Amino acid sequence: MAQEFVETKLRGDKVTIFLKPSCPYCVTAKEVMTKYKFKAGHLEFIDITGRSDMSSLQDYFLEITGARTVPRVFIGEECVGGGSDVADLDESGKLEGMLQSIGALQ
Repeated sequence: MAQEFVETKLRGDKVTIFLKPSCPYCVTAKEVMTKYKFKAGHLEFIDITGRSDMSSLQDYFLEITGARTVPRVFIGEECVGGGSDVADLDESGKLEGMLQSIGALQ
């Protein structure tokens, strides 16, 4: 069930971030991404807090990404990591190129 949910949210031209609003790393990931001008429907934040399948989702993240923690940031269908990873990609200038390569930016 968790796998199905995650897979329905991922798309090759979209950024999907699974998060918990109270998590400081999640806040960082959200702040980094909101600096960019995305095309409508190409950025989605999914709050997993309080979901009945939250633990299953995190177990699935561990299975596919090697980390159970959130945020899990997917650019297209590839997980690029968490909040620190996204901040590092942004600081290095690589993030914008990744977002452009999937056609997510205006």
